[in-house]
Amino acid sequence: MKIDNKLLNKYNKKGPRYTSYPPATHFSEKYDDKDFINSVIKSNNENPQNVSIYIHIPFCPQICHFCGCTTESGFTKPFLERYVDALIKEIEFVSKYINNDRKLTQIHWGGGTPNAISLKYIQRITEKILMCFNLNDEYEMAIECSPAHLDYRHIELLKSYGFNRISLGIQDFDGKVLDAINRRRPKRPISKMVEKIHSEGFRGTNIDLVYGLPLQTVKNFNKTIEKAIDLNTDRIVTFSYAHVPSILPRQKILENIGFPSAEEKAEMYNNAYKKFTDAGYVPIGMDHFCRPDDEFYLALNNNQLHRNFQGYCTTRTTGQVYGFGASSISQLFSAYSQNVKNAAQYIKMINEKNTAVLRGYNLERNEKIIRDVINSVMCNYYVDFSEIAKKYESDSDEIKEIVGFDNEKFKDFVDLNFMKIENDKIIIYDSARLYIRNIAMEFDPLLNKKIGTYSKTI
Repeated sequence: MKIDNKLLNKYNKKGPRYTSYPPATHFSEKYDDKDFINSVIKSNNENPQNVSIYIHIPFCPQICHFCGCTTESGFTKPFLERYVDALIKEIEFVSKYINNDRKLTQIHWGGGTPNAISLKYIQRITEKILMCFNLNDEYEMAIECSPAHLDYRHIELLKSYGFNRISLGIQDFDGKVLDAINRRRPKRPISKMVEKIHSEGFRGTNIDLVYGLPLQTVKNFNKTIEKAIDLNTDRIVTFSYAHVPSILPRQKILENIGFPSAEEKAEMYNNAYKKFTDAGYVPIGMDHFCRPDDEFYLALNNNQLHRNFQGYCTTRTTGQVYGFGASSISQLFSAYSQNVKNAAQYIKMINEKNTAVLRGYNLERNEKIIRDVINSVMCNYYVDFSEIAKKYESDSDEIKEIVGFDNEKFKDFVDLNFMKIENDKIIIYDSARLYIRNIAMEFDPLLNKKIGTYSKTI
């Protein structure tokens, strides 16, 4: 894909990443603990029926300057133990409102750096989850790990606890880039770690890369791409660095070093796309690549791929998400709910009332429809208005009206050969991948309200 600088200048504007709709910037603090419990009860009668759990461990030995996650450093062992106790208490309380006949299909651990805490705590929380929920035979239990805090024994223990997928947050293989973003270098060679993960019988391994970081060049990021391919993992994610210093002041530190230009970022992405696809990976959505036999690719072909705060996922595995821990977000069919972000405040609130809701959102019918359309754009590069209409017992004309569909709005994208419109269907081509957020934004009536701060699309 040739980079057109005029197109970059035109479309490289701020917009949501659409990990939810409405975006988290629209969540309201009027949504409280009672609303959350009511949402959980309501979710028992909504689809998908399968249960996904997200566990947030906010602690990091040191904070990376680029990171957009909710993290804390300088934690003590007694404080960590109180946090784990609170997590377990929250799980016990919320699980009482989730029908026991619903199957638990996914447990995902994020942070922070989950593997930086003692694994005995991970074991304890995992055992509590398995006591409170009915585990599906084909479950996925995944954990995000920093290579700087991962050792061979840790991999063995995680496997013994029931984990079957590990995600390695590599970001870049260049040590100078890692130093620039204040990220610790890997404890062991990444290749040896991946070999160990494979030998222990984990079902899946994915690695995360980030492009657009200080000191990255097109040339040295090419080397990172090639090293990633050599690892032969089943999934590779290439996140575009999101610079939002107004929300994350620590990112201002990176401005003193400087960033690659939008043109360089686009070239990094295009090179990654070509090299990964040449190596046999298939592109998923905006930034994921996987092997052709991966569940992601099968879901893509069946229009069962969707997107949430954890990235791309499948409706079979992920379902409705129930989040536990500080800052965690529950993503239910009809509501979103986010816990307080500060770990000490989270512990206090859980101990006082079993819940720690900061804000949330109850979705109306039209918002669910817009969510489905945007999700289809972002995930499947395809929209069938008549299919979505059937789900909501409506017709395609109403769906088009709700999302503000107008052929004229998409004329430029059609002329650029990014997409085509056929009656009730929209088909988006690979050439549009760099601009997929821009296409999705045309279906979003909330953008006119200009609520919140977003990163640039490229």
